[in-house]
Amino acid sequence: MPRALLSVSDKTGLVPFATRLHALGFELVSTGGTARALGEAGLAVIGVSDVTAFPEMLDGRVKTLHPAIHGGILARRQRADDLQTIARHGIQPIDLVVVNLYPFAKAAANPATAFDDLVEEIDIGGPSLVRAAAKNFRDVLVVVDPADYTPVLTALETGVSPAFTFELARKAFAHTAAYDRTIAETLATVRVEGERFTRPDMKPDTSNSNASHGDKSNAADAAGQANASDGLPETLDRALTRVRVLRYGENPHQPAAWYAEPERRGFGAVTIHQGKELSYTNLLDLDAAARIALEFAEPAAVVIKHTNPCGAAIGARPAEAYIAAREADPVSAFGGIIGLNRELDEETATAIVSTFMEAVVAPSVTPQALAVLAKKTNLRVLTADLSAFTSGAARTFEARSILGAVLVQQRDRVVEASGEWGPATVDAAGLKVVTKRQPTAAEWQALRFAWRVGAHVKSNTVIFTDANRTRAIGAGQMSRVDAVQVAVMKAGGQLQGTVAASDAFFPFRDGLDAVAKAGATAVVQPGGSVRDAEVIAAADQHGLAMVFTGRRHFRH
Repeated sequence: MPRALLSVSDKTGLVPFATRLHALGFELVSTGGTARALGEAGLAVIGVSDVTAFPEMLDGRVKTLHPAIHGGILARRQRADDLQTIARHGIQPIDLVVVNLYPFAKAAANPATAFDDLVEEIDIGGPSLVRAAAKNFRDVLVVVDPADYTPVLTALETGVSPAFTFELARKAFAHTAAYDRTIAETLATVRVEGERFTRPDMKPDTSNSNASHGDKSNAADAAGQANASDGLPETLDRALTRVRVLRYGENPHQPAAWYAEPERRGFGAVTIHQGKELSYTNLLDLDAAARIALEFAEPAAVVIKHTNPCGAAIGARPAEAYIAAREADPVSAFGGIIGLNRELDEETATAIVSTFMEAVVAPSVTPQALAVLAKKTNLRVLTADLSAFTSGAARTFEARSILGAVLVQQRDRVVEASGEWGPATVDAAGLKVVTKRQPTAAEWQALRFAWRVGAHVKSNTVIFTDANRTRAIGAGQMSRVDAVQVAVMKAGGQLQGTVAASDAFFPFRDGLDAVAKAGATAVVQPGGSVRDAEVIAAADQHGLAMVFTGRRHFRH
C-alpha cells in the first residue's frame, strides 16, 4: 500500500484531496492539526508518533525529524541497498509528501506580531520534509501548493511522468527558498539591544524632508534622512513567481511578464473575471488607481490614464463616486482605467459600460454587475483583496530597478490625512496654519481630499479640488507654475472656489500667485522652503488660507 504524509498549515482543499488519496489506496500519515482535520472527516489516519514510536515534543517543535520518516522519504527505490536498509529498520517507504509551511510571511506582515511569536512561526520540520521529498523526486511526489492537488490526483490515476515529478520538485525547492528568504529579510530588520530583540516600530518618519529639485538649502531634508534605512535588510533576494507572460511591455518590442511576491497579496492574487488580455501598462494603471482609492474610507472611484488620475471622487454610493470621477475630465477619462474601493454593483457597472473604458479593479463584484459588464467583452474586470495595503497595515517595501541596481523604499502613506482635518485636529495631524486667515470648515474638508489625491500624482504636481472630487490636475511638470497652468488649461478656467494641493513646497511665490489667479481660496503644501516667508506673504496678500503639512509626497 502506498503511503502519503500530510502536514499542512493551509488546509484549503485538504479533506477532498485526502479522501481521493484514500480511495486510490493510499495510507495516510499525518501530524497535529492536519491529523485532527482528517480524523474529523472520518478518514483513517496514522499519527507520526505511531510511525516513529516517539512522541511529539517541545510544543510540537520536534515531530517529523526522525529516521523513520526521512528514511522512508529518501530511500531510492532503484537501490537494493537502500531498500534493504529501511527494511532492516522496519521503515516503510513514503511515496507522497504533502506539506506547506507555517505562515511566517503572514505573521511577519502583521506589525503586532511580537518577536518571540514570530520565531515560533519558523518551520523546521516542514522544509526538511519538502527538501527530502524533492531531492528524491524520481520516487516521491512532493506537493506544496493546494492548487496542485487536482493535477496530482489526475497523474496518480492516469500515470505519473518523470517530467511531472521533476516540475513538482522544482516548485518545492522554490517554495522553501522563498520561505527562507522571507525569514532572512524579516530578521534583518530586527533590532538587538542587549537581550532584547524588537521589530521595527512601524512609525513613519514625519521629519520635514521637503527639499525640492535643485534646492540644497533645506537642512531639515538632510537631517530627516538619518533613519531612512531603518528596517531595510542587508540583502534582498525575493523569489517571485511568474503569474503570466504579457503580450509585451510598454512597447511591442519589449518582452514582459507579470510576477507575484511570495505572500501572494494584492495584484499577486487577483481574480480576472473577463476581458482582453491584460497588458503591462494596464497593470501599472490598475495599481495607480487602486492606490488612490485605498486612501478613502468613503466610497471612492478613480479614473487613471498613464498612471495619473484624470479624476477622483467620493460619493454616497460607488456609482455616484465613479460618475463624478469620470466627469471631472471626461475627455481624458475615455479609455481609462478605473479603481474602486467598494464592491462593484449593478448601478456602477451600468455607468461604466455607458462609455469606453479599458479595465476596472474593485474589492469584489456582484453577479448582477458581471452580467452588465459582460456586454463589453473587451473590458478587463479584476477583483483583488487590497486590504493589506491600507493605511496602518503591514509595512510594505517597494523595489524599482535602475541600470545595474535596484532601489528599495518603504511605501508612501498619507498618514497625516488618516483622520479628519479641522482647527481641533491641527496639532494631532501635524498640520500648521501659516496664514492670517484660517480655512473654513468646507475648505478643511476639501484640503484633506486634495492632499490624499495629490500624493499619488506624478511630481511636480498641483491639483485643484472641491470637497468631493478633483476639478483639475496639473501632473508631472518641470515647475509648479507649469503644473498650475496645465490644470487651468484642463479646467477651461473654471476653478473659482476650489482648493489646491502641491505635493512639495513652492520654491518661489510665483507658483502661489498662479494658484490664486486660478481661483483657489485655500492651499495645502508641505512647507520647508527657504522662501516660505515670501510664499506665506503672497498667500496673505491674496486672502488665501494656507496649511503646511510638514511632509512632502513626491512621486517619480
